[in-house]
Amino acid sequence: MIAFLGLGRMGALMARRLVDAGFEVTAWNRSPGEPVPGARMADSARSAVAGADMVVTMLTDGTAVADVLFGAPGVAAAMPDGSLLVEMSTIGPDAVAEIRSRLPAAVAMLDAPVRGSLPQAEAGKLDIYVGGSDQDVTRSRPVLDVLGSARQVGPLGAGAALKLAVMSLTVPMQVLLAETLAYASGLALDRETVLDALDSTAIAPLLPRARPALEADQPTQFALSLAAKDLALSTGSAAGSQVLTLAARARARLANVENAGLGDLDVTAILGRIPGGAGTSHPPRLEKINPTSVPPPIGHYSHAVRVGDLLFVAGQLAVDKDGNLVGEDDIEAQAEHIFDCLDRILADQGASLADLVSIRHFLTDLSVIDAYRSVVRRRVPAPPPASTLIEVSRLARPGLLVEVDVIAALGERSHQGDG
Repeated sequence: MIAFLGLGRMGALMARRLVDAGFEVTAWNRSPGEPVPGARMADSARSAVAGADMVVTMLTDGTAVADVLFGAPGVAAAMPDGSLLVEMSTIGPDAVAEIRSRLPAAVAMLDAPVRGSLPQAEAGKLDIYVGGSDQDVTRSRPVLDVLGSARQVGPLGAGAALKLAVMSLTVPMQVLLAETLAYASGLALDRETVLDALDSTAIAPLLPRARPALEADQPTQFALSLAAKDLALSTGSAAGSQVLTLAARARARLANVENAGLGDLDVTAILGRIPGGAGTSHPPRLEKINPTSVPPPIGHYSHAVRVGDLLFVAGQLAVDKDGNLVGEDDIEAQAEHIFDCLDRILADQGASLADLVSIRHFLTDLSVIDAYRSVVRRRVPAPPPASTLIEVSRLARPGLLVEVDVIAALGERSHQGDG
């Protein structure tokens, strides 16, 4: 029996294909929705996995997967010994490793994120990048082959890594097309003339969907917010922040459109929402920035303020999205959480920790300085920015050991007037 957790636009179509192929499927979704015809609809995630040989997760992001597996739903603890978790969301290799470390030893795991959209999900033609052992891949293949073309690409985590690598090229191509058309508009070029010229270039596969999208927003096949999330994962990683500069700027473009309330639109909504050079209005003098990729501020302030090409980031703390302490009595865990948040805030504006001008560290106990510095040296590329370290008696919440604020130089403003 297969337990399928996550019935969004993609998940519902995938679960339906498994039912139609003759598999016994128990389905569950975090929010009420349409039932999957032929599947048993479970009233809880825990009951959905009871007796399941295989559990498929198809959820929004790594936080959602961790909440379902290890939070109140209690899925991981309820999975039978010998069952197989097939994680098909796009969450990145670090999240895959974290999940594996928390799963019971008797539960096997594959990561198998998919590339494709609603038509491919409905037709069973998704590209599936699978990471895991040969034995587990063989075991999953009858299920995965119903959903699309499954390729084993390496050990556990390799599928998640490859998915982010692919998205780091394909999503920025959409943004590059939008920028090119905006540039051509500023030069008073006829849009159809430009599109006809692009028909003979590498961007040509994007044009059949681009043309109608320039006239009206298209039905959502791949939500703009999910495209932005994928780029945030890749550009916010330690490896990606160093090299994925174009992807980071594409992420900033998408983030501005998402922040304008358009995240549920198809990713092609970026087309036509970047104004051309002629008559482009000046950007606001100040921008208050609160990315959804990090926990919300715990008080009356913004996470960051952009002034021209400088980004001022408020002190980041080791608290989760619910305001709970992360890493109690563990300076390294708190520091890692803080630098993860800094990574994501900077990536939202097309930057990384390599762009820091200044960094300030506030520690409540200098006796942990060596452990803290080991995290800083690993996370902040050399040569390091200007730095100040201050010992303080306490921070905003009991149990907080460190707070970090930064200033970053963003270079050329790449997203003025978006949205």
